[in-house]
Amino acid sequence: MRLLDDGGIRAMTAVFKERLAAGASLDSLLPEAFAVVCEADRRLLGKDPYDCQILGAIALHFCYLAEMNTGEGKTLTATMPLYLNALTGKSSILVTANEYLAVRDAEEMRPVYEFLGLSVRAGVEREGEKFSNDDKKAVYGADIVYTTHGALGFDYLFNNLVSRAEDRFLREFYYVIIDEADSVLLDAAQMPLVIAGAPRVQSNLYGLADFFVTTLKEERDYIEEERSVWLTDEGVAYAERFFGIRGFYARENFEINRHVTLALRAHVLMERNRDYVISEKGEVTLLDNGTGRLMPGMKLRGGIHQALEAKEKVDLTQETRSVAAITYQNLFLMFPRMSGMSGTIADARRELRTIYKKSVVTVPPNRPIMREDKPDRFFRRAEEQYGAAVEEILRRHKNGQPVLVVTSSIAGTQLISRLLVEKQVAHSVLNANNAYWEAQIIREAGQKGAVTVSTGMAGRGTDIRLGPGAKELGGLAVIGIGRMANVRLERQARGRAGRQGDPGCSQFFVSLEDDVVAAAGEKTLEKYVDHGHRISSRKLRRLINGTRNRQEETAVSLRQMSVDYDKVIRRQRNMMYDVRNRLLDGESLRTETVERLAAETTRAFVRGAKRLLPGDINRYILNNLSYTLDNRFLHSGNMKKKELERAIRTFTSAAWRRKKDTFASQDELDAFVRLCTLKAVDDAWVEQIDYLQQLQAVVGGRATAQRNPVFEYHAEAYLAFMRMQDTIRRDIVRNVFLGEAEYTKTGEMYVLFP
Repeated sequence: MRLLDDGGIRAMTAVFKERLAAGASLDSLLPEAFAVVCEADRRLLGKDPYDCQILGAIALHFCYLAEMNTGEGKTLTATMPLYLNALTGKSSILVTANEYLAVRDAEEMRPVYEFLGLSVRAGVEREGEKFSNDDKKAVYGADIVYTTHGALGFDYLFNNLVSRAEDRFLREFYYVIIDEADSVLLDAAQMPLVIAGAPRVQSNLYGLADFFVTTLKEERDYIEEERSVWLTDEGVAYAERFFGIRGFYARENFEINRHVTLALRAHVLMERNRDYVISEKGEVTLLDNGTGRLMPGMKLRGGIHQALEAKEKVDLTQETRSVAAITYQNLFLMFPRMSGMSGTIADARRELRTIYKKSVVTVPPNRPIMREDKPDRFFRRAEEQYGAAVEEILRRHKNGQPVLVVTSSIAGTQLISRLLVEKQVAHSVLNANNAYWEAQIIREAGQKGAVTVSTGMAGRGTDIRLGPGAKELGGLAVIGIGRMANVRLERQARGRAGRQGDPGCSQFFVSLEDDVVAAAGEKTLEKYVDHGHRISSRKLRRLINGTRNRQEETAVSLRQMSVDYDKVIRRQRNMMYDVRNRLLDGESLRTETVERLAAETTRAFVRGAKRLLPGDINRYILNNLSYTLDNRFLHSGNMKKKELERAIRTFTSAAWRRKKDTFASQDELDAFVRLCTLKAVDDAWVEQIDYLQQLQAVVGGRATAQRNPVFEYHAEAYLAFMRMQDTIRRDIVRNVFLGEAEYTKTGEMYVLFP
């Protein structure tokens, strides 16, 4: 390929497409197509892909999850499989962890794709920008799209909420590469994406439930275990006395039960500056546990966000209904071809195999890793831990060696910053409160004499390059403070140093007072921290690491439970979206089907009532069939049920004939029925999604009754789906009989629904 001029290289795209059209496989084109991209990378970007990058690209094309060390050039690696798969004319998408990286990578790689005749777009909105439907069509119509997992997930949900076929903007999913795959597929996957819609009637129970929870005592009234919390028998009895009710778990006390459960979770499981922060505006803003980044605009579902607001005594926002939801697991399983890359994915290979049916390939580095990973140092108390860490920072800083301090929380960055100020050490702080400056701060972190203090967000996706003279001083030194939630996050932090064979070192300082270790329980830790029990360094290490390992196992099981819950929603969602798409594409109910549904609705009404008075029948007709009453039902109290059913069906047939006569053609009638059906389907599905989201929060408590919450959820969700189908049938009839067709100036039909 190097022998071809620029025109010859460009022409290869058309050649490859012709060969595909003639029956060649993508796999057979791989060597030549990758060679074309490598040559384009060299000519336009001045970057010649290394062998390890080509190996990574091959793994990505064959839909593996590739572990490539930090600094190995994953952005350039992705150009090869994205180009090859885009030759099919189907969607070729790269998903990454944040908006900055999506825009940066799309712009950086744009010259290569456009040189080769392919279009590329970034699918994220920049500050002050708002995509219209046409903008989104242009984005997803591009050959290659760079976006974030959040933007793609929400776009999928919004694409299935449109009311007209021409408003759909997504193409059918085909090929996706997930950058920082462990962060997206695992760390971000515990919380489903939820679109909130119409507000609920706001409950006044949040404040009362919050006060009630503050009066509870652990062990006596509630138990916390493995990120779950529930009331004991004594706590349940106390709740019944406090609220003046009988049967805390009875159906009529569902709302009290729900609010107490939410308040208990907010106080026991959620921690300020770890799971969320209070913004300058006095709002609860969520934190990404993996990176420490703020998640503005994101809210916890099912009322837990309002419970947090009640706990923090800030204004309560409106609790809204969930109108659409999906987990990242099920979103990415929709792609026929899915691959991913990360510097720290091999540690989770078993979970990734179980959930995504994907194998992990470890790609060797371009140059041997020269970083020295020093053994962890263990301490009883945080005071000793932070003191030793600061000593190490000062020792290295004195020589001018650049130092990156990574803590497990915002509070940790603030404490270290205060200690460094006391020692008169100039430094930068990177956490959720100043993430705007992330790229600039990381760019300077490798300079001689630089000290940078950060949460786990420390520039994921951005290399820390060593400045002049830094290599001779030992390269970047990473000082980790606090045991992190999993091994992958610690490897990610260590990987900031030693890129592309540079020197560097890393060391973690951990103690019994780290947040992650707190799960061992106060009783276990008290005797070693407060009462001075002797403990060997070996036992200390085993206790701290063992606690973290148990928490990792809990996180895995929670993600698995999220998948199990969403299996139910996935089946129901697929059916409902399939129905919606058929309706949007012009399919409509046949005339006889509408008549049959009306007959079934009438039969259910008549046979479901013990006794029907004339007022009941008139109310049924006014609510479902016609705004005009019939005198024959004035004395219907003397009719037998079969006779009454026949009379209503006769009335229904006449009303249906009158309705049909208002339309000039069968096509207009079909369009009207289609809109009425779509409205019934959408309204019922919104209620179903909202109910299923609420149900997840409630069934978790049934584990205390030795019942499998996932099984309980499946059973309840099935019954709810059957009820939803009945609701859809009733609402179709109501919309068709009582709805009024109107037309815009352009002749487009819209319906005034009852």
